[in-house]
Amino acid sequence: MMGKQPNLFAFHSVDALAPALRSYIVQSQNAGLTRHGVFKVAVSGGSLPKTLAAALLLPSSGGSDDELDFGKWEIFFADERAVPLDHADSNYLAVKTEFLDKIPAGQGRPVVHPIDTAHLDDVQELADHYEQILVSSFASRDSVKLPIFDLILLGCGPDGHTCSLFPGHPLLREHTAWVAPIEDSPKPPPKRITLTLPVVTHSVKVAFVATGGGKKGIMKEIFEEGNGLPCALVNDATGGRCSWFVDNAAVEGVSFPRKGFL
Repeated sequence: MMGKQPNLFAFHSVDALAPALRSYIVQSQNAGLTRHGVFKVAVSGGSLPKTLAAALLLPSSGGSDDELDFGKWEIFFADERAVPLDHADSNYLAVKTEFLDKIPAGQGRPVVHPIDTAHLDDVQELADHYEQILVSSFASRDSVKLPIFDLILLGCGPDGHTCSLFPGHPLLREHTAWVAPIEDSPKPPPKRITLTLPVVTHSVKVAFVATGGGKKGIMKEIFEEGNGLPCALVNDATGGRCSWFVDNAAVEGVSFPRKGFL
């Protein structure tokens, strides 16, 4: 049915993908600023921060539709590893070194919400504290059933996981918590926190970035079979609110209609 499928945008290279991703983020930013004067975005880790930096640190075209106002951004983490903020596994560190530290002077500084490392020894406490950060930003739990991000930016793992939501994991059935702990991640480090599936799928927009020929097998499974994979569950729940930015290598042989990015 029209509008019910995710948007698949494929580009011949990562360099060609970056300007389109930037344009998409600027559109999401502007919509968020129009709605409530702030742009609330959640980002994941992995290879995403590097691709995100390549898009957002491009020189502006100078048009009003290509202006990034980082001073009005609130950045949250779609998932995070239970490690110190300066640890090599930290998603915060990846975003900081790839992107935040390189924002040119004069473009403003985002408000960034890292985990509270005082709770690293107890991932339930870590998750509860991060949920309270969301509550403070998105209003009280009594008045808001789920937080509504303007945009959540995600990656896709080789097993079809996204955030720290893994295939077949009981956490996929969590429907109450906004942020949940995981202590048995099949991918190290084992202790993490993550936005839950209802929070991810409640976002105004969701965007995945997946590149490289190593992804084509799992992309074929996500788009042609689903199989309950976390990325496929996000596709199913968000439909046209979900967009994928991929290079051709990642979707080689995938029989799903591509769209031209305008």
